[in-house]
Amino acid sequence: MADYVVHRTIVREDLDAGRSAELRRLGVATVSEAQARRGLLDPAIRPLKTGLAVAGPAVTVEMPAGDNLMLHAAIELLEAGDMLVVTTWPPSLHGVFGDLLAEACHWRGVAGVVLDAGVRDVAAIRSLGLPVWARAIYAGGAQKHEGGRVNVPVTAGGAAVAPGDFVLADDDGVVCVPRRDVDTVIRRGEERAAREQQTRTRLRAGALSLDLSNLRPVLEQAGVRYVDAPYGG
Repeated sequence: MADYVVHRTIVREDLDAGRSAELRRLGVATVSEAQARRGLLDPAIRPLKTGLAVAGPAVTVEMPAGDNLMLHAAIELLEAGDMLVVTTWPPSLHGVFGDLLAEACHWRGVAGVVLDAGVRDVAAIRSLGLPVWARAIYAGGAQKHEGGRVNVPVTAGGAAVAPGDFVLADDDGVVCVPRRDVDTVIRRGEERAAREQQTRTRLRAGALSLDLSNLRPVLEQAGVRYVDAPYGG
């Protein structure tokens, strides 16, 4: 028999709400750079509604393609501030998440939902206000017959996500930050954001990015030449 299992709990800590807020403030691009560009999910996983930023510890679901029985099992375990992360085997675009599951997540205070699969009932979900990122919008729904796994390590959008890891999603995509690294990543992200603010100030004062980033020698090493005449002149 396949190892179908539901782990009822994930690691949660009192500091998690503050960590999630800091990740949201920094954003996906800065956080991914702060952890050496690791943890980014496939850019095909996009938000249903732009302008949102959410983060929180991951509740993971791994289930058969076209069957969302394990999603229903996972709903019971969700707590306010969690990120629900769903993947299927084999990969699938079935609309495994719709308006009723969205209602269940919304009223449990879920921060957001990330689907390496399809979503449907999009208008209703947008109206509800639940932040959802998905690989596809597809009306083809799901059955509810087969077992799977909840709160085990999964691969979603090509990235490893363990239960309790932090997942951040905004208009730039989705990134996973391992729980063991989150405080270090936040610190590095804050340092990067401070440097970027200094650069922004200098750009507004007329400085050139070529000089601020010392890129002129790089252009020279790359063999780029400047010609003080129009093309073809």
